[in-house]
Amino acid sequence: MLEGKTAIVTGGGSGIGRSVALIYASEGANVVVADIHETEGQETVSLIEKEGGKAFFVKADSSSAADNERLVTETVAKYGGLHIACNNAGIGGPAAPTGEYPVEGWDKVIAVNLSGVFYGARYQIPAMLKSGGGAIVNMASILGQVGFANSPAYVAAKHGVVGLTKNIALEYASQGIRANVVGPAFIKTPLLKDFDEATFKWLESKHPIGRLGEPDEVAELVLWLSSDKASFVNGAYYAVDGGYLAQ
Repeated sequence: MLEGKTAIVTGGGSGIGRSVALIYASEGANVVVADIHETEGQETVSLIEKEGGKAFFVKADSSSAADNERLVTETVAKYGGLHIACNNAGIGGPAAPTGEYPVEGWDKVIAVNLSGVFYGARYQIPAMLKSGGGAIVNMASILGQVGFANSPAYVAAKHGVVGLTKNIALEYASQGIRANVVGPAFIKTPLLKDFDEATFKWLESKHPIGRLGEPDEVAELVLWLSSDKASFVNGAYYAVDGGYLAQ
């Protein structure tokens, strides 16, 4: 599905990002794995290469505009162009009501989860235009559609990602770039590593399907949106949520 294409995946060292990187590579893409954690990012590259795929790692902080620019520059230098980007890197942030939320926590969550997506697109889009077009898939959340008590920064950032993606879609559709946004529910990733068993059970109960999602289930949708099979899909939000938003 992606033969001859080059793709960037931010936050590609673990969780959903790793699953996206692996499935991109399995479908023929050259994959650039970006992450702030070098060990995990290199592990993803090794997994891809073990299966005969092509990938390399770039250490980059998604909250840094300069790192995002360098990431695209190194991608084009290595593979000659850019066709696909999955802006996936994100953090959870502190848990507190808005009136008590730590300002430094707000600033960090917005920097990674919202500004990081903008910085990515800011430098990916010019490279995609030079490559003849492309597809951007931004990672939001079900919390890009609804609220969640004690997570004001995360909710605000993910709502912002949805709006930003729609703007990109409107601005660049005529130039061959599609942009869509994926909204996972609670997925079994390192973001949930600090939750206790009782919290896991409560979260499972919020999903009518009766369980949390798996990273590979999100990656399947990202793959489709990134491919030419989704050629008429643009500016759309897709939930991967086991029925969470249907309640």
